[in-house]
Order: sequence, then structure tokens, then C-alpha cells
Amino acid sequence: MTIAENILVLKKQLPEKVRLVAVSKTKPVSALMEAYQVGQRMFGENKALEMVSKQAVMPEDVEWHFIGHLQTNKVKVIAPFVACIHSVDSLRLLCEIDKEARKCGRNISCLLQFYIASEETKFGLDLDEAMELLGSEIFSALQNITITGVMGMATFTDDMDQVRNEFRSLRIIFNRLKTAFFQDQPTFREISMGMSDDFQVAVEEGSTMVRIGSTIFGARILQKSMSS
Repeated sequence: MTIAENILVLKKQLPEKVRLVAVSKTKPVSALMEAYQVGQRMFGENKALEMVSKQAVMPEDVEWHFIGHLQTNKVKVIAPFVACIHSVDSLRLLCEIDKEARKCGRNISCLLQFYIASEETKFGLDLDEAMELLGSEIFSALQNITITGVMGMATFTDDMDQVRNEFRSLRIIFNRLKTAFFQDQPTFREISMGMSDDFQVAVEEGSTMVRIGSTIFGARILQKSMSS
């Protein structure tokens, strides 16, 4: 099937409340435009410089989501336009985002990334670290970021029971944080979890935002250039 057909099939499978981030990392602008032509507006990239190069030539109404591990020295290049950063895993990074957002006169939506998998290659906070971050005076002083939810990546495995349990743990974390810090803030509503191989389980466990790449665009093309 074509990229456009893949998008349309996926959107029929997703409940209305679940939004689709088309993970377009390594893909050419022509591929993104095929998705754009059938109404896709949310695109996810994991390299800051690659995102910048695509943003410069794509239509202005594209909503750019940064989904990879973000180095603090690259925040400034995406701060002028990024809609949401899914991968906030430290107070230091959050402070840098706030600083660069302030320079641009913007408020940037951020998701706290949690380590829910049994793989050492994954990044993320644990619940205690997040509670400490959100309860800190430094966090309370930040004015140009909004924490809109949580993100996590499950273990890459065929064991869907394990994947389900990991997604369920992220939903529990979301509920804990909502109760403790965001009870009166409707903007704290996102649970970003689920990719091509496991998004259906993620949706069943409460995902509000799935990040899907290969099911839409085909296998990932490896690149050596454009560091994150």
C-alpha cells in the first residue's frame, strides 16, 4: 500500500481520542508530503537538525513533535517551532527548554519520559525522580513550558503480556502525577505510548498518542549525518 493508504487505514483503527504522530525520521520530505496530502499534520523526528531542515520546507500548519533523546545544546534550534517535546528526562533539560522558549516568546509543551522497559538502552525518569522534579522550587519557577503528560517506550519483545504490563505501569504513573500535581490542569492529559509493533496494546492500556513510523513509511533508512 502507499503511504497515504497506510495513514487512512491506521486512522480507521484508532479511536477518536487517540492522536497519530507519524514518525518521519530519516524519511524524505516527499514521503512526509504524501502523508500530509491525506490530512496528517503531526510528525515526529528524533534528530534536531533533520527536523529543522524539514520544517523549513514543509507547510506551516505541520505540528512538529520531537521524540528522540534531546541534547541540551540542540534545544535552541527547535525551540522556535517545535510543538511538543516527548523526551524530557531531566530537570536540566527542562530548564534549557524553558530558557530557549522564553527567548522565542513561546510556551512549549513537554512530556516527561519514563523508563518502563527492561532494556538498558532506553532513557527516562522513574516515579520518585519525577515527583522530586515536579515538587522542586526550580520547576515551579519555569514559565515557558507546560507539562502535558508522560511518554514511555516498551521493551522490544514479542511478549505482549510484558509490553502490556509496561504500558499499564506508565498509565499508573500518569494517574499518580495527575492526582499529586495536575488535578486542576486539563492540559495534563497525554499518555504517549505505542509504536508500529505494539500500538494496539498501548491504545487498550490508555494511550492518547501513538508514534508510528514503519507501518506508515516502511523500514527505517539508516543515516550517519545530522546528529541529535
